[in-house]
Amino acid sequence: MARPSSYPPELRKRAVRMVAEVRGDYPTESAAINAVMTKLGIGSRETLRKWVRQDQIDAGQRPGTTTEESAQIKAMKKEIAELRRANEILKAAAGFFAAGLDRPHTRS
Repeated sequence: MARPSSYPPELRKRAVRMVAEVRGDYPTESAAINAVMTKLGIGSRETLRKWVRQDQIDAGQRPGTTTEESAQIKAMKKEIAELRRANEILKAAAGFFAAGLDRPHTRS
């Protein structure tokens, strides 16, 4: 399970926007990412690169799974796990009650 980000969403948006704005001032996108990373105090170049890539995917500029689709997949996986647990409980209960029907009943 992924740990929560230590960077607020506002900082992420600002950093991605800044990379897009200064991209033309640098020879490569990597150089622009390094400059913005240093200005904003982001600990890893890879972190900012991933934010930029995800923003491009969300905007439809790059193929991949959007943030919304990822959230839907996560929710569906959680629901599937809950349904599987419920099915196991129902199977166990059905087996328990079916075993009770097979036993001969004695009257006192």
